Amino acid sequence: MNKNRKLGWKLQLFAQTWNPDKVTVFEHKDGTIPEKYQNMILKEVMKNSKVMQLAKYEEMDSKEKKFEYFAKGPGAYWVGEGEKIKTSKAQWLQVKMVAKKLGVIIPCSREFLHYKMSDFFEVMKPKIAEAFYKKFDAAAILDVENPFLHAVEKSVKASGNVIDGVLNYDRILELEDLLTDDDYDVNAFISTKKNRSTLRNTHRIENGVIVESLYDRSANTLDGQPVADLKALDKGTIYAGDFDYMYYGIPYGMSYKISEEAQLSTLTNEDGTPVNLYEQELVALRVTMDVGFMIVKDEAFAKLTSGGLGKLTVTSAAGTKAGDTKVAVTPALTSGNSYKYKVGDEMDVPVKGQNVKGWKTWDGAADITPGAGSEIVVAECDASYRVVNAGKADVTVKE
Repeated sequence: MNKNRKLGWKLQLFAQTWNPDKVTVFEHKDGTIPEKYQNMILKEVMKNSKVMQLAKYEEMDSKEKKFEYFAKGPGAYWVGEGEKIKTSKAQWLQVKMVAKKLGVIIPCSREFLHYKMSDFFEVMKPKIAEAFYKKFDAAAILDVENPFLHAVEKSVKASGNVIDGVLNYDRILELEDLLTDDDYDVNAFISTKKNRSTLRNTHRIENGVIVESLYDRSANTLDGQPVADLKALDKGTIYAGDFDYMYYGIPYGMSYKISEEAQLSTLTNEDGTPVNLYEQELVALRVTMDVGFMIVKDEAFAKLTSGGLGKLTVTSAAGTKAGDTKVAVTPALTSGNSYKYKVGDEMDVPVKGQNVKGWKTWDGAADITPGAGSEIVVAECDASYRVVNAGKADVTVKE
């Protein structure tokens, strides 16, 4: 899956002046994660991140990295006897990759304060790694809460390499042709395990006999190329790509801080109130890392989908009271679904299947007090808070 690329990554760490086997969490509440556990976490992230499995690693030693990539090779020519051999130059283009900070907060019992640092990070390692690789892949592939300029989903929209159709033998070949016709090599696919039952039936049949099957279940390959399964991807959707045009980098080591008193606005209790560490006798581990990502050729990626995000037409008019807006949405809400909304500036419409549990709930009728923000996004979601339809509008409030 990783195509035997040399990662070559190196961690720049502060010198360790304490022994994690002899220091408790209470005695060392912030700093850089001990090198041994930092390496183990990063290996876990790299092992599970679909982007890191497929993309090229570019070594970084700062937040920004300029590098050249091979865009076009020199040509060869037929030469007559005694004629000069023509020459052509290889084309190298310079690009700049910028790293963004990725953070995770994990609440845990106060008893963890008495753990040795080594024991603490051994327990937390899988939780930290999972949070990082899921968040990174969601941004870099699906363009969900994405701080980067690029994403696979952005690339297929920019290039127009999108096929709307049923996931079958003919459509998969058509998907590959979008890239190979432009001289790109399809060297991997991004799919989901939910597609496997369909992929097992991607056959070419002649006279009632299967003469070719595209999917190899034992190797998890499609048309001879590896398949990376992304759990968050919708059933019926698959990406194809020449992943030689995708890059990532990790410039720094991981830092952590442990808090006993914070109120976690992004984590709520069952009654909807924010988690308060002091009141609930909890502690929280915050870990941050920097990671860079970029795609240098939008045309090197394509998408097949059997149904994208449904569109909601959202309008906003002055509400009944000052500061309120009256929102209307069509088509009508599907039975069993509910509305969630979010207000801000330059808002992105969520992708199909995105979890919007943390958004505000709307009953579909009451006026909304939007507060600060020029746009409102309304999402229709299923019982699991997964988006099925969405739309947005400029906010109009009663003066």
